[in-house]
Amino acid sequence: MDVNPPYRLAPPLPADLFAELRQQAIFTCFKWDPQVGDEAVLSPQPLVISADTWRTLADLAEQLSGETLRAEAELRERPELHHQLGLSGPIRRALRAGRMGSGPAGPQVRVMRFDFHFTPEGWRISEVNSDVPGGYNEADGFTALMARHYPDLRQPAHVGLQLARAIAQAGPPDLPVALVHATAYSDDRQVMEFLARALAEQGRASEFVAPDHIRWSEGRAFLHTTWSQREVGVLARFFPAEWLPALPRRSNWKSYFSAGPTPQTNPATAILTQSKRFPLVWPRLATPLPTWQRLLPTTVEPRAARLDDGDTWILKPTLGRIGEGIAMRGLNRPEDWSRAQRSARWWPRHWVAQQRFQTLPVQAGDTAWYPCLGMYTVNGTAAGLYGRMARRPLIDSRARDVAVLVEPNLAIGKVAA
Repeated sequence: MDVNPPYRLAPPLPADLFAELRQQAIFTCFKWDPQVGDEAVLSPQPLVISADTWRTLADLAEQLSGETLRAEAELRERPELHHQLGLSGPIRRALRAGRMGSGPAGPQVRVMRFDFHFTPEGWRISEVNSDVPGGYNEADGFTALMARHYPDLRQPAHVGLQLARAIAQAGPPDLPVALVHATAYSDDRQVMEFLARALAEQGRASEFVAPDHIRWSEGRAFLHTTWSQREVGVLARFFPAEWLPALPRRSNWKSYFSAGPTPQTNPATAILTQSKRFPLVWPRLATPLPTWQRLLPTTVEPRAARLDDGDTWILKPTLGRIGEGIAMRGLNRPEDWSRAQRSARWWPRHWVAQQRFQTLPVQAGDTAWYPCLGMYTVNGTAAGLYGRMARRPLIDSRARDVAVLVEPNLAIGKVAA
């Protein structure tokens, strides 16, 4: 059965206009990394979908978000499953300690991104980033710049705006939002700069801090810097949960895993579903996960997969991000594929094997591009799309950021869920 992909590429912007837009993205959207090595990572042409396709992805993401939150709530109370998720000893102990925290919990703000791919069997997802999803600058800012040049198309949602509103409403308006990130990394700082501006537009002050600039008292978060000792209204964390055990003990980093009075986005307990080994515990959960089970390819322990059949399986690091460490035979160098196989044999808790699927490409001249559409949800509501595409069916740090725009009235292909 021939299936047409429900997306197309619009004509590219003229070179002079795109050069101007690229400069705007750098200086107005804090997109400080528009190039990786010798590879430009901003696409001069947007990816176009129909309104029906947008609604399909939004509905699926909202269903997935609800299932993820319910499963995460159960996993918090199931410490016997945390080892199977591939979590380290310090993380498992922090999760157990968090269950014993006292005091009323503040309202949490949850932002997730589900990565969708279109296949001959319809839409599939490869994973969720439920811990610290990024891409706001590109999905929101860069896409808005592109939309100005395509008046017949529209940007369907603004994730930065929706996230900033949710954060602004979560905590006391007179207390600052702590933007917690790895302060030595410019690619992390650019995300926080974008969010700080969105918060300022909501009338909320923010502070740029490292995770060890926070101290805790009876579950409340306070700044511990040379310039401020104030209480924090909301913690907005862009620092992976698995990095927290590397912080000094005096920072009491385990409090990031507790549901205390200070609202967080996201609470570090999100690592329970961030783990790529999340599907391995599904048979032991009482929480129903029908949308996950329908959309995620079969996922198993590495030792349960026939890895010699490289056309069937891929290897993923348990806590990998932005495509780092993913091994696919035929796309990686042979020595890299062999190295990943050995690592998965020796340290199976650090890996998962996932059944490979075929993403349908979109043509731009003689080049085939393989898109990935990352649908955000904020507190369970669809909040925007982060588009990326690559010349091979592996979305990693060299993939291009592509604006995803909606054609309101024209369906561009039959969409299967």
